[in-house]
Amino acid sequence: MRILISFFNLLLLVNISLAKAQPASYDLNHFPNGKTPKEIGTRIAEKFLKTPHSKYGNTHPATPPTQITYPDVCAWLGGMWFAEVTKNKELFSRFESRFSPLFSTEKNLQPIPNHVDNNVFGSVPLELYMRTKQQKYLDLGLIYADKQWELPDKVKPEEKLWADQGYSWQTRVWIDDMFMITAVQSQAFRATGDRKYINRAAKEMVLYLDKIQLDNGLFYHSPEAHYSWGRGNGWMAVGMAEILRILPKDNPNRIRIMEGYHKMMAALLAFQEKDGMWRQIIDDPEAWKETSATAMFTYAFITGVKNGWLDKKTYGAAARKGWLALISYINDQDELTEVCEGTNIKNDRNHYMQRKRIVGDLHGQAPVLWCAAALLR
Repeated sequence: MRILISFFNLLLLVNISLAKAQPASYDLNHFPNGKTPKEIGTRIAEKFLKTPHSKYGNTHPATPPTQITYPDVCAWLGGMWFAEVTKNKELFSRFESRFSPLFSTEKNLQPIPNHVDNNVFGSVPLELYMRTKQQKYLDLGLIYADKQWELPDKVKPEEKLWADQGYSWQTRVWIDDMFMITAVQSQAFRATGDRKYINRAAKEMVLYLDKIQLDNGLFYHSPEAHYSWGRGNGWMAVGMAEILRILPKDNPNRIRIMEGYHKMMAALLAFQEKDGMWRQIIDDPEAWKETSATAMFTYAFITGVKNGWLDKKTYGAAARKGWLALISYINDQDELTEVCEGTNIKNDRNHYMQRKRIVGDLHGQAPVLWCAAALLR
């Protein structure tokens, strides 16, 4: 009898030890070897640094790029955030070295500051300024932040109308804008401390929330395209998370943005698949599972949990599941698969359902880096 009791006691101790060894379903700090944010982030950062600048459109491989594209900007930012949080000065210096030619031999690749997709470029030199305090980075970054609110010489009537109301003349009311506009303005605030930049970003975000957030918490791609496209909603999710991470507590628009954020996060939680993924059209069960949107939604969940805006157990579990599902789509060449190609608006379901699925596209590589950095913050 004593031997039997001792055996059961030993079995109980083993089970307790195993339970302690297994991370909780909502644990965002411990992951299996090979799946940790540091390991994955390092792989994706190294891949970016070894890859030439991307190009717009399906141009011939021998054709040089004409400018730095916004997917490059997003990956650049993610790489620097990752280098900062891992305290890897050597890695950060390599991201800076990649930028240096843009002041000399590659100066022609600086985008013209005339569109949301171009102006977000300013986010990178502003991040470099915050780490190096070199004036040239601040000066370049602020050109892109300021031009977003300065009317050009040739202005369309609708652009002037937005500007007259205190919004960016680049306003389009496409959900993509809520990263492209708010990111550079938020970065300018972080770099200068001047509240005009973050106030602009917050006001712009509230405009979009009031105009295009649906009753179910999601967003159409635009008022003219009535489909809740995955990555489009991802730009909004990340844009809100980033603004809320930076926005002063006393900003009058903070409550409204937090309300829109919570509404969207609840919707995303409801539409997350059992394996942790989200679909190309979020609420369409026939749509394929898409990785860039999954990465962006996972980032928004991680940031919410880490900052105490979201319930740790509920959203932490969803974020962990999202991360583990996402990284299973990274191939042996450190490329994320199943990334939707660049997508314009169109009020046609097949337009979204039949988009090309790209391997290694920076639209997907970038938010994987964001997730890795967020998990390590």
